[in-house]
Parts: sequence; structure tokens; C-alpha cells
Amino acid sequence: MASKTSLYDLHINLDAKMVEFAGHLLPIQFPSGIIKEVHHCRHSAGLFDISHMGQIAFSLRALPELSMLLASDLSSLQTGKQIYSVLTNEQGGIVDDVILTQLSSSLLLVVNGACKQKDIGHLSTHLSPKSQLELLSDRALLALQGPLSAQVMSKLCSQACELNFMNAVETKINNWPCIISRSGYSGEDGFEIAIANEDAPALADLLLSFDAVMPIGLGARDILRLEAGLSLYGQELSETISPVEAGLSWLLNKEGRFLGIDKIASQLTSGAERKKVALLVDGKIPVRAGAIIQNSDGKEVGYITSGVYSPTLSKPIALALIESNQSQNKHFVAEIRQHKINLHKTTLPFVSHRYHRG
Repeated sequence: MASKTSLYDLHINLDAKMVEFAGHLLPIQFPSGIIKEVHHCRHSAGLFDISHMGQIAFSLRALPELSMLLASDLSSLQTGKQIYSVLTNEQGGIVDDVILTQLSSSLLLVVNGACKQKDIGHLSTHLSPKSQLELLSDRALLALQGPLSAQVMSKLCSQACELNFMNAVETKINNWPCIISRSGYSGEDGFEIAIANEDAPALADLLLSFDAVMPIGLGARDILRLEAGLSLYGQELSETISPVEAGLSWLLNKEGRFLGIDKIASQLTSGAERKKVALLVDGKIPVRAGAIIQNSDGKEVGYITSGVYSPTLSKPIALALIESNQSQNKHFVAEIRQHKINLHKTTLPFVSHRYHRG
């Protein structure tokens, strides 16, 4: 049975259309509709319930052991800093993509909701008891995203507004203890707020009291992350897709000894067999995940991993995994309901990032 987040009653009161996602009941959209929600987040500020994500705490003593499991160099991590990374398996595939934050007296790992239990099993297998792994099931997670999010946050927490992208602070809003990071998955400036379940509804009400803020559902969230060119676990990322294939070579610790390093190092040296590419789609019909891609000679060369209609660009966009020896091609074809759809390779992101880097 699907779990309810602490904001479930708020979503119902706002007439949200609810769906089951990652074992939780979450809003797919609100009455304003997905397209309006996307535009609002791009021009103002949107509030997202992302409480389905897993929040896992560790002792600071776990850092050396986590360095053997996360594919990034953690040596620069310090209090108030975050790192985006991936957990890998022995074959070089991606167990999950995660964000690790160092707090004053602990480490906080945010993982994907659908991978939560798998991740805990994976971590528990490889970490010693001194890591003090703990799933924080009493915590909600809210995201405030968009160009006006800092203006809203300035009325609530001046400390948060002083943060740059991928930094965090332990603080309070209205005497509610919380952890605020300047991060998010929309490509816009914004904040993620970890807060006790019991305080989350009041915080959401407070945020929604600002004229600039409207609630945003999963439908718009998926479009926003794809417009920003960001990968989604289960689509661009999986246990059979390596970080190199997924376009995440930039986060890898080339000197690391994490799981799967031999396979990944070989791909870094000799190249991977597949590569993530960005595509613009002719016409108005989105090319959805799973659609087979052909080159101009009609040869199957890959498949679509994510595809949506982009309200920001007013055209369909897609990410795909294709054979590396075909990645220099500029044009591809997908067949949708016996129609040939032309695809044109482009660069990422589709919509420029506007993170606050200071």
C-alpha cells in the first residue's frame, strides 16, 4: 500500500490529481495544469513535495568508507558543502544517483525514493557499524524552485539566501529546525528544505502564502528536469548504464577505488559502447521512452530514455542512449505509430541553468 507524505492532506485540499510514485501518493498535477506549472517555475517560484526521497544519516566517521562506495572524490567535502555523485556496482553500473551533505556532526545522503530500500541494503553490506546508518523516516523534504525563490526565502531565512549552489545550512524557519540547501533538480535557482514531518504542513502553508509561489506536481517536475538536461534514475541511469555512458564522467574520482572502477576506467580510456545524447524532435508529438532510434540508413542505433513536450521551447525534446560510433551523426529517426519522426542532435542543457553560484 502506498504511503502518504506529511503534505498529503494539503495536496487533497488543493485538488491535486494524485498518483502512486516510488511507493508514495504524490500529486502529478494541480488544477492549473502541467504547462502552467512549468512556466510558473521558470518565471516565478514553485513548491514541490519531494518527501518520497530517502534521507539517510551517517556518522562523520563513515566518510572514508563512503569514499569507497561513491564514485566522486570526497576529500574536498567540508561542513555545509554538498556533492552530487553515484553509487556504483561491481560491473560499473549505477545503483543510484545521490547528494551527500556534510553537516556539523553528521553526514546526510539524499537518495531516490524508488531506490531507498535497495540503497540501504547496498550501503549496509559495505559499511561497518561505526557508520551508524539511519533512515530518517520522520523527515519531509520540500523544494522551492524558480527565479523568485530567493526573494521568498529572504523573508524567512537570511542564512539560506547567503548560500551558493550546492551549499547547505542547519537553521530554523519560524523556530522549526531544518536543513536548507541551495540545490534542486529544475535547473533554476532554488532551495531544498529537510524538516520534521510534523512541521512540514505549516511550512508548506507559509510558503504558499506568498503570491510568487504555487504548488507544482510530478508532471511538471519531470519536464523541468529534462529541459535542464538532468538524468532520471530508471531512465538515463540504471544498474546496467555506467556513469561514462550517462555523461557523468565529470563527477568521477579518476584515482578512486570504488566499486566498478576497473570497468569505468577502461571506458574512460578506450571509450564506452554507448553515449547519452540530446535530441530535438520535429513536429509536436513527443517521442517517449523506449522508442527505437535509427540512423539515416535505417539501422537501429539506440533508444529514447526520456521524451516530453517542452513548454519552455514549444517543441518536443528527448534524451537517448545510442551507440558511440553513431554519436557524431546529426540526424536520426524514430518510428511512432508507423510515422517516421525526425530527430536532430543538440547540446545540453535544452534550457540554460540559472543556479546561484555567487
